[in-house]
Amino acid sequence: MGDIKIAIAGVGNCASALLQGIEYYRNRGPEDSVGLMHYDLGGYKPGDIKVVAAFDVDRRKVGKGLREAAFAKPNCTTIFYENLPDYPVRVPMGYLSDGVSDHMSDYPDDVTFLPSDEPEADVARILRESGAEILINYVPVGSEQAARKYAEACLEAGVGFINAIPVFIASDPDWAGRFRERGIPIIGDDIKSQVGATIVHRVLTRLFENRGVRINRTYQLNFGGNTDFLNMLNHGRLSSKKKSKTQSVQSQLATPLASPDIHIGPSDYVPWLKDNKVCYIRIEGSGFGEVPLELELRLSVEDSPNSAGVIIDAIRGMKLALDRGVGGTLDSFSAYTMKSPPVQRTDDEARQMVEEFIAGKRER
Repeated sequence: MGDIKIAIAGVGNCASALLQGIEYYRNRGPEDSVGLMHYDLGGYKPGDIKVVAAFDVDRRKVGKGLREAAFAKPNCTTIFYENLPDYPVRVPMGYLSDGVSDHMSDYPDDVTFLPSDEPEADVARILRESGAEILINYVPVGSEQAARKYAEACLEAGVGFINAIPVFIASDPDWAGRFRERGIPIIGDDIKSQVGATIVHRVLTRLFENRGVRINRTYQLNFGGNTDFLNMLNHGRLSSKKKSKTQSVQSQLATPLASPDIHIGPSDYVPWLKDNKVCYIRIEGSGFGEVPLELELRLSVEDSPNSAGVIIDAIRGMKLALDRGVGGTLDSFSAYTMKSPPVQRTDDEARQMVEEFIAGKRER
């Protein structure tokens, strides 16, 4: 089927886990592919993904080779495949804009961003010259301006855009219309982990609903020790994340909960947890005879590989769209892989839509 040429904006933990995963699964067969939702997706396998460009804003990564950047501080995700190739890719300065919060300077160098003073690269030109077909947006939560600049660069360069962060682009009708007019596919917004806090909360919410239990109140509290959680200590950068996670869960209810009865969002930063994310979910409901029912759950995951297990499908789904000349928002893969797609679906519905798209029975 050929290579899938991708570029990455933000060589952080999520990018590191994705690069490791591509190599980890490259020479594995379907019988030895634990951790993948699809080993073969429309004829494309994980090893078909080739990184041809990458951008970052941290001085420890800018100007470095991609392999070195993937393991540089403040990255702290588990290294499950250390022998990355010596990619012929150097990391230029990306869009700084609002990508680094001021409060980051209050923390030790090994856990926080250190902005480079290099001039910003011409992203659209690099995308064109590298032959990139798809750009994955992994910039930090709250980087609204930077995310939109990368989307603009994709429109200029004719490159597909996967928006893995909670900035509303694919789900914004104006942005979606611009990608559709240019015939460029887009998937978004805000990556939904393979088995993460939000998808577990969604499934449990749907279970209560389907079994006739009324949900009265619920919360989801998350904390971890990577730069994502450190970044979100600035609550001014958190509003889109909370909105994305909350509406993702609310979408599974026939009647959404009143605002005081639902609380979902990152709660704190615990440095020694590193890339481990701990989630607590509580649901209070009323069952048969309106007798109270309560559920509490604790979930502990390595955050970035959990994300990479989903993005590796989004990449291959977008490649199928490119092969077929499909532009605009990919409704199937957006609903399947993202917390805030243009149209919310149940997870079973979204998976069925994806299978239909892969089989060519669905346009987008």
